[in-house]
Amino acid sequence: MTSILGTIFSFVIVFGVLVFVHEFGHFFMAKLVGINVEVFSFGYGKRLFGFKKKGTDYRISLIPMGGYVRFAGEEAALEGLKTGGEVKPGDYLAAKRWQRFLVILCGPVMNLILAFLLVAVINMAGVDVPLHMEKIPVIGWIQPDSPASKVGLQIDDTILSINGDPTPSWNDVELAVGMRPEKTIQVEIQRGSEARIVDLYTESVTRFQMGYAGFYGKVQVQVNMVLANSPADKAGLQPGDVITAIDGVPIYTYQFIELLEKSPDQELDFQVEREGESVHMTVVPRKEGDIGKIGIYHTARTIEKKFGFFPAFAESYNANRRLLFAVFDFLKNLVTGEASTSQLGGPIEIANVSYAAFRMGLIAMMNWIAFISLQLGIINLFPVPVFDGGQILVLGLEGAARRDFPPKVKQIIMQIGFVIFIFLVVFILLNDIVKRLPNGWSSIIPF
Repeated sequence: MTSILGTIFSFVIVFGVLVFVHEFGHFFMAKLVGINVEVFSFGYGKRLFGFKKKGTDYRISLIPMGGYVRFAGEEAALEGLKTGGEVKPGDYLAAKRWQRFLVILCGPVMNLILAFLLVAVINMAGVDVPLHMEKIPVIGWIQPDSPASKVGLQIDDTILSINGDPTPSWNDVELAVGMRPEKTIQVEIQRGSEARIVDLYTESVTRFQMGYAGFYGKVQVQVNMVLANSPADKAGLQPGDVITAIDGVPIYTYQFIELLEKSPDQELDFQVEREGESVHMTVVPRKEGDIGKIGIYHTARTIEKKFGFFPAFAESYNANRRLLFAVFDFLKNLVTGEASTSQLGGPIEIANVSYAAFRMGLIAMMNWIAFISLQLGIINLFPVPVFDGGQILVLGLEGAARRDFPPKVKQIIMQIGFVIFIFLVVFILLNDIVKRLPNGWSSIIPF
């Protein structure tokens, strides 16, 4: 019950912030260009309380799921003036076409601005990130019987590109592979002085059908927690220590786990980096069942990234630009069939991730809101009639024709858009549900 309530609460926060900021964009620009705003509401449904100022009812409504703006004459605009009503100064339809364009555009633009500002704030506050993710992608471990092992990839191979797109960091590699489940990808590698291209067929993992290749970076082990009276505690390991080598051999996460399990009751010489200094200690894994354990929780080595005011905004721009291109790349792959619809996330998935982010703290929640806000801003600009992008397209076509379309034409466009919108909503909801079924779409639709 706690989990369900937490999920609902987290989703309300995320969705509420995104929609409220979006509607504020419409409201702000409408006021700026002289369109009268009848209602600016936080939440939907019955008006609880508020105040009126300069003809606008600023209200708090019953259901705290974002908000909405109602312009003067908007209902007549939506109905195409079927009743023959008169357009009055300050009405939405009385505004010039470029003014209406700015009002519509400012909604998704505010979502993009929100993403930009939140990431900038996070950059200034500082956040721990895995060290290896921004490094050159040099393979440090290959899973046995994985796609990478089957095509002969080796430890210390450097991944130069995937499908012709350069991969300067592990971030780029994971994104390129993850978006292509069960596809043949061309992996360009550097081995010594030789460059070669390998055709690798990815597998699909998790219910999101993420692409899997089976190679990993040189992920150093960072101690997160040491259990009392454990072999690690007795040897002197501390939270924050980075285990760089065992018995003189450089060690990374995947070899580390395997080595410990194979070495119960054996003395191991740990080389540890602690506050910039190298420390040696002897650790004897305790035998538990048939494997060895030392009593720690560990993560990938992280570094704190913290920026000053102006660098924080510059880094935010770069991060959002990379994500922007990643979204377009994913949509392109979705259309061409290289990406799977299982990688799409609808309301159910957003709610679940929102709860996970909420439990991780304020920075994680801000990062998640920024991530969704950027995508919401982009999607809202798509030329689908019920989206802001559809209305912008109609205004653009009217501008090119130098006249407004007849009310009947606008009504047909809206009806087509509504049908498309309903189809998308139903598909996304079903997609969220079938990801949780044992056989995916086959569970409800026999193929």
